[in-house]
Amino acid sequence: MIDSIIQWDKEVLLFFQEHIRADWLDPVMKVISSIGWKGIIWIVLCIVLMIIKKTRMVGIVAASSLSLSFIVNNLTIKVIVDRIRPYEVIESLERIVPAEIDASFPSGHVACVFSVAVGILLASKNKVPGILLIIFGFLMAFSRMYVGVHYPTDVIGAAVIASLCALAAYYIVRFIDGKIKKKRQDKNDIDAMMV
Repeated sequence: MIDSIIQWDKEVLLFFQEHIRADWLDPVMKVISSIGWKGIIWIVLCIVLMIIKKTRMVGIVAASSLSLSFIVNNLTIKVIVDRIRPYEVIESLERIVPAEIDASFPSGHVACVFSVAVGILLASKNKVPGILLIIFGFLMAFSRMYVGVHYPTDVIGAAVIASLCALAAYYIVRFIDGKIKKKRQDKNDIDAMMV
């Protein structure tokens, strides 16, 4: 079973290289693949959402989701699995971006997008931004395979794990927010009785 998955991973990347890569598409995929560099754009988005009062709770959920995903994916799973990058294993695979220094599984770029996107989708009344970011997450996943730095299972695993982290972060934030609101209400009730 695992051998079949590993073989499928390799075949998909070689298919991308042989049948999907094109001179006109390479620069586009390079740009999309680089958007998530170090998670900076997602960190900035979370900060902006937290600064704006109307979207503060959405920002808190997105930031919590991104943080939890970073801990689970980058600091835990990547270290434990320590999967070698596909261009180091598949001799005929040519990467079209600089080599990466960390492990391959799961994709940090894809995890960042999906953790923030699903966090926003869950926490926001307006579902459009979350849905658009999820669509961008699929595009990011495609680009990471296209440029030759991740296996399909790297991006699938990242999307699933990050989405679960977002779900967990959403419920944790809601629980804590509920406790804070209850404490404030109890204090207001006590203050009202004192008057």
